[in-house]
Amino acid sequence: MKFTYKHTIRASYFGYITQAIVNNLAPLLFIIFTREFGISLGKITLLITINFGTQLIVDSIAALFVDRIGYRVSIIAAHVFSVLGLVGLSVFPFVLSDGYLGLLLAVILYAIGGGLLEVLVSPIVEACPTDNKAAVMSLLHSFYCWGVVAVVLISTLFLRFVGEENWRVLPIVWALVPLVNAIIFALVPIAKLNEDDEGMSMKELFSTKIFWLFFVLMIASGASEQAMSQWASAFAEMGLNVSKTIGDIMGPCMFAILMGCARTFYGKYSEKVKLINFILGSAGLCIGTYIVASLVDNAVISLIACAVCGLSVGIMWPGVFSMAAGTLKRGGTAMFAILALAGDVGCSAGPTVVGFVSGAFGDDLKKGLLVGLIFPVVMLFGGLVYKRWKRRMK
Repeated sequence: MKFTYKHTIRASYFGYITQAIVNNLAPLLFIIFTREFGISLGKITLLITINFGTQLIVDSIAALFVDRIGYRVSIIAAHVFSVLGLVGLSVFPFVLSDGYLGLLLAVILYAIGGGLLEVLVSPIVEACPTDNKAAVMSLLHSFYCWGVVAVVLISTLFLRFVGEENWRVLPIVWALVPLVNAIIFALVPIAKLNEDDEGMSMKELFSTKIFWLFFVLMIASGASEQAMSQWASAFAEMGLNVSKTIGDIMGPCMFAILMGCARTFYGKYSEKVKLINFILGSAGLCIGTYIVASLVDNAVISLIACAVCGLSVGIMWPGVFSMAAGTLKRGGTAMFAILALAGDVGCSAGPTVVGFVSGAFGDDLKKGLLVGLIFPVVMLFGGLVYKRWKRRMK
């Protein structure tokens, strides 16, 4: 069988599904971990911090070595680390003397894989010889959303019908996805972003004014997305008094479905809609969802606003990537790595701000979300600045 760049793009889709697995599987098992290993919620929280902290570190240093060792070796390594970490969730806590230490080791391993995937998948697809790169990029990022939905639904059903006592099987089953994808990436063609010219150095990027606008937009996009997404389940449980299972499906699951729909929509109809206009419209809708969720007293309407927020943030992350790649043609791996780092900073800052503000007002999530409104506002004004800059460049 002869592999083409279409296979490369499909493998990249599963690369983002892998990232969805490593970021969303363990949280579904947290209660089981506390019961089986006697771990406090404080230590469980540290697992989340270690996961995203490790990914931030990988994002920040990836540009230093990826171009040297090549995309193929790096993307295969990303999948191998993901496999080791996922399998490690089922094995390490039972072979090490300290079960919690085993969980930490597993999290660090798959977080390395997740961080590499975040840096590598987008430039690999950007380098593929395709016509409408913005559309391909949007469709690519939609697969992270579909991965989240699959992980939540399949894992929830597995634990419900196979039994929580058999949870150790679940990470091993999910590890098959990155295992198979690693083999595929060893076979498919992989192009370079800059065939004839070296990419921009970090010094060049940081001395380019428009790059800083993209940096801020990535922070705003990550924060706008996660400030609502991370609290959607708690919002559903606290506002509607439903079970955790129903809360997960009505909250983060619906958020991810609508976010995936937005990315798929733009991937299909991008030729009819200008990217910057779609981003500006999405930012406006996002502002509206934050206002409704935080100020409307009806719990059902507020929850609908949370879900629609997923629709509004869908284009932001891949859209900024596409604008940056189209504007800074020589951006290269360094640009994607730094923008991924900025996005992760936003993903961490958004829910943190909402959480701290909510806590200061007696765990009132509506107050926290009202302050979180600042993130889509920054996205809107940043988009307007870019549109004005684009007009001046013509």
